[in-house]
Amino acid sequence: MPGVLVSLQEAAELSSLKPQLDKLGVPLYAVVKENIGTEVRDFKPHFAGDVFLDEKKVFYGPTLRKMGGLGFIRLGVWQNFMRAWNSGYQGNMNGEGFVLGGVFVIGSGKQGVLLEHREKEFGDKVSNEAVLEAAKKIVVQK
Repeated sequence: MPGVLVSLQEAAELSSLKPQLDKLGVPLYAVVKENIGTEVRDFKPHFAGDVFLDEKKVFYGPTLRKMGGLGFIRLGVWQNFMRAWNSGYQGNMNGEGFVLGGVFVIGSGKQGVLLEHREKEFGDKVSNEAVLEAAKKIVVQK
């Protein structure tokens, strides 16, 4: 999948925040769109939080955002692939790999979305610092 390499790298980088998130009482979750073969099992070693499967892609809406084959002519996409590949991440060519992902920090109660980062191209990563700053704004309900 085109996005798998960079998704694994981003999962690992977000997982590095897990100890700080735990101190804040904020859980770390991943929502994946499919489980072909061992895809989710292969993802879990790179991600320190719980993984949820959204087969109906409800979380990806209201409009499913995709990057078509023309995305491969973008220099940024190739730089992101090479960064992930050089870091040792490998992907596969199974399933729907053109769906763009994102990172959300969602507050408790009526706080709503505190950070929304939707990929504009494969490997358009969120800043870990921005995630941590947004997580610090969450009012933990007890």
